[in-house]
Amino acid sequence: MPKIAAPSVAEHRLRQRDALLRAATELLVTGGVSAVTPAAVGAAAGLSRPGVYQYFSSGADILAAVIEDAFPRANESLRNALDGVAGPERRLETYLRETLRLAAEGAHRPAAALAAALAAAQLPDECLARLGELHREQAAPFLAALEELEVPELQLTARLLAGVIEAAMGAIDTGAPLDLVTEHTLALVRFAVAPRA
Repeated sequence: MPKIAAPSVAEHRLRQRDALLRAATELLVTGGVSAVTPAAVGAAAGLSRPGVYQYFSSGADILAAVIEDAFPRANESLRNALDGVAGPERRLETYLRETLRLAAEGAHRPAAALAAALAAAQLPDECLARLGELHREQAAPFLAALEELEVPELQLTARLLAGVIEAAMGAIDTGAPLDLVTEHTLALVRFAVAPRA
């Protein structure tokens, strides 16, 4: 029996799976969907390709696990930040602050890589529906606040503001200070949703 590096076999398997997910996420972020193969993920995590198949049946299965790993943690963080926040303006501000904080931690990188793959039609069919569901869950508080603020052309406004948020995350990725980016983003969004005479 192979040596395990944990107090139990179950803990060892959990650690191995986590290592594979971390490796897959890094490959996804740096090389795109096509880089996420069982052989590449195994090599990056220090496991053989047959070892990877003890945890995942295919590259598509690995991508599905990355989706299930990345989005729910970020969505839960957003839910926790928004819990008990009253009023659409405060909820919108809290949503933006938490989204950009998560971006500074790098939490958005797998989602951004998956979105790029989605745009290029590179994701396996079995991943598309779940990705869409988790993305809608993530955007729901943002859309709800905008709707409550009665912004005109809700869907268009939401899409344009999502572009502002994406640009803000890009600025953070390239080294702009989180506080500065957050305040500028909030100023733009406040201006965009302010009632017009």
